Amino acid sequence: MSDEELRRDPAATPTQRPLVEVAIDAAGGSADRAYTYAVPPALDGLEAGEAVLVEFGRRHALGIVLGPGAMAPGIVSKPIIDRVRTDGPLLPARSVELARWIAERYLAPTSLVIRAMLPPGMLERLELVVERTPGGEGAGGDGDDAGMEAVDGTDRELLDRIGFAPRVVRDLETPSGRAALIRRLRTLEASGRVTLDWTLTTAGAGPRFERRMRLTDDGRVAAANLAAGVRPPGRPLGPHQIELLVALEGDRSIDGGRPTAGTSAGVGASTVTSLARRGLVAISVVAVERRPLARRRPGHRGARPSGSDLTGPQGTALDRIRAAIAEGDPTPLVLDGVTGGGKTAVYVEAIGACLDAGRPVLILVPEVALALPLVDRLRRDLDAEIALVHSGLGEGERADEWRRIRRGEIDIVVGTRLAVVAPLAEVGLVIVDEEHDGAYKSDRTPRLQARDTAVAVARLARAACVLGSATPAVETMGRVRDGTYRRVVLPLRPAGAPPTIEIVDLRAELAAGNRGLISRRLEVAIRDLRSAEGERGILVINRRGSASAVLCRDCGAVQTCDECARPLVFHQAGMSLRCHHCGRAAPLATRCPACGSPRIRYLGGGTQRVEAEVRSRFPGLRVGRLDRDVVERRGGAERVVDAFTDGRLDLLIGTSLVTKGFDIPEVALVGVVSADIALNLPDERSAERTYQLLTQAAGRAGRGDRPGVAIIQTYQPDHPAIRAVAEGDAAAFYDAELTARRRYGAPPFGRYVKLTVGLPDPTVAEAMATATADRLRILAAERRLSVEVIGPAPAYIARRAGRWRWNVVLRGTDPVALLDGGLGPAWSVDVDPETLL
Repeated sequence: MSDEELRRDPAATPTQRPLVEVAIDAAGGSADRAYTYAVPPALDGLEAGEAVLVEFGRRHALGIVLGPGAMAPGIVSKPIIDRVRTDGPLLPARSVELARWIAERYLAPTSLVIRAMLPPGMLERLELVVERTPGGEGAGGDGDDAGMEAVDGTDRELLDRIGFAPRVVRDLETPSGRAALIRRLRTLEASGRVTLDWTLTTAGAGPRFERRMRLTDDGRVAAANLAAGVRPPGRPLGPHQIELLVALEGDRSIDGGRPTAGTSAGVGASTVTSLARRGLVAISVVAVERRPLARRRPGHRGARPSGSDLTGPQGTALDRIRAAIAEGDPTPLVLDGVTGGGKTAVYVEAIGACLDAGRPVLILVPEVALALPLVDRLRRDLDAEIALVHSGLGEGERADEWRRIRRGEIDIVVGTRLAVVAPLAEVGLVIVDEEHDGAYKSDRTPRLQARDTAVAVARLARAACVLGSATPAVETMGRVRDGTYRRVVLPLRPAGAPPTIEIVDLRAELAAGNRGLISRRLEVAIRDLRSAEGERGILVINRRGSASAVLCRDCGAVQTCDECARPLVFHQAGMSLRCHHCGRAAPLATRCPACGSPRIRYLGGGTQRVEAEVRSRFPGLRVGRLDRDVVERRGGAERVVDAFTDGRLDLLIGTSLVTKGFDIPEVALVGVVSADIALNLPDERSAERTYQLLTQAAGRAGRGDRPGVAIIQTYQPDHPAIRAVAEGDAAAFYDAELTARRRYGAPPFGRYVKLTVGLPDPTVAEAMATATADRLRILAAERRLSVEVIGPAPAYIARRAGRWRWNVVLRGTDPVALLDGGLGPAWSVDVDPETLL
């Protein structure tokens, strides 16, 4: 962009003008923070969330206004160059406040946070657009030719090339060069003949336009004559033309007319064009919204059986949520209860109360596969406009849903963690379903925790906040116990009965010669499924990541670090075991340190292997699979979930995706193929995640008239997490976990920050990690900060994309204070990480 193209002449000096803070959308570390600019007189009234053009260093860049700014004494702010034309502010004021909070909380550049709040590609193309003023005659003109005498032939030719539609200036070719073209356009702008605006011209995220046709008045007369057997006057109509006229006469109820593309077999574009020339058909171009739910019918079932009442605990929860909506109380309410305890029924009634109060609702779910079943129930029970937001949508679909939300046309937003930054202006109720789920933590910048961000959304909007889960996160339970959060328990299922839980000792299976993935007990249970009567089953693999636990198959002992008692991880590079907490290395054991057995194995296996074994052993069953590979295929999760829900699959195999959100009365069997892989990962949340997954998985069974059974296969039947599930003793599990976390200062009693460096040279990467850890320890001591620096240690996946990765972990009450905003481009910073691996 040239200086001539961007020049403006503010009438007042910057120091006399209001100041605003601007987030710069530009690459490079210098754009990581906001900058202060002066507002020239021509731009008075700039609002937070508006896009502007600013001078940034020696270039010009797009910026987003964050709000009022302040400049240190003696420093003169640069003026904003111009406003970028959009339909009002890109984001409502509440979203700008949220962007500031996310940037500060997770040490992310505000500009990147704002990008995450907008549809993909919205900020990519900034263009100078020229448009003729009405009539193109200039100020004071009153006709097509009035005032044009003052326009020389060259400018008249330029106006003719511009035409009467907006044109991108770079598309106007001129032999005199771009700078001269800009000067001519500025002159025409000063005379009132054109307007020049900086505009975001979206590509993939832009609206979809469609050519449509409809009958004119003459066309309706012709169609009526044809229906009466009367030949219209003029040249005879061909058979395809007659067919189209008749079809259009039947489409009079269609808003905007019929699309010209794909009208009917044999009717092509030439037929449409010929009818338009005869004045029988009018053609127009309209913007068509892409709606993910347009072709999906509402679900067969609502949140509860028709005519049934809420139980007493459900009524108590609903009363408290209604009171919070009325009072604008954002204190989170933890809706805790058994699986199948009726949380969705409470959600639906609370949503209705919020909509009656005239405020929209935000609902988060952890996975794409859970969004559609919830939407189906909401559409069955509520007459409301619902928007769906998740990563499985196309860019155009996401953009159109974003626009509908921004325009205030939506009553309910349902989505994964992406939805937490949806541009809802006055949200009245925020619901986080399955709030414990690790999928709410983003693995890319901004690395926000959507559950915690949702709590911030409720606080900023003075909205009611509900965190629902049958297995709340340990830190959530800690906040309940210290009084920060409130809690309502749903102790019983409104329908069905709790499943019978059986533990299968895989050590005994191995001793009996069974080396397959499916135990004899689980095999019998699968064979006993009455699939002809509609009974269904779910098989779960408790697996996270790609590595395996090192475990003795005779006694179940796991090799652990002598220093911190965490499971060791096998590294093929160097053929050694390493602790991912403190970094200590240990040699591979040839015999079990506990029992002396030589049968040490690296537990592994995935859903595809289980699927192959099941298909081989049970050829009569209709089997489906739901895992990341399926979810990442467009529409894959929807097809599998719908097939299982509708009874077109007998057995569903998957990872943790199949353990949550499925409320299907016909599920009589749940089998956990292996509870040990994730249980023995070297991460302090491994026991919590295993307890949650097993409890959630078992809770899928027995929700209807059929009794349910859950079979858990494990090499460690005496592990506290597994015993807690088998005995239904949640309180004891949370007591033990909170006691351990208090001792280590882990959440909710402290916070973590994980720092990761990745470099092509492993030696340099380790040296940088060591030097950084040492420097941070010295800094913590100098500032007298209560922050412990742990590591460095190799990352769980030590090499990724050709880079060797090392972690340094900060632990304390405020570890972010030690970083002064960041560490540099070689490092990634993960505040409140979901895992320390």
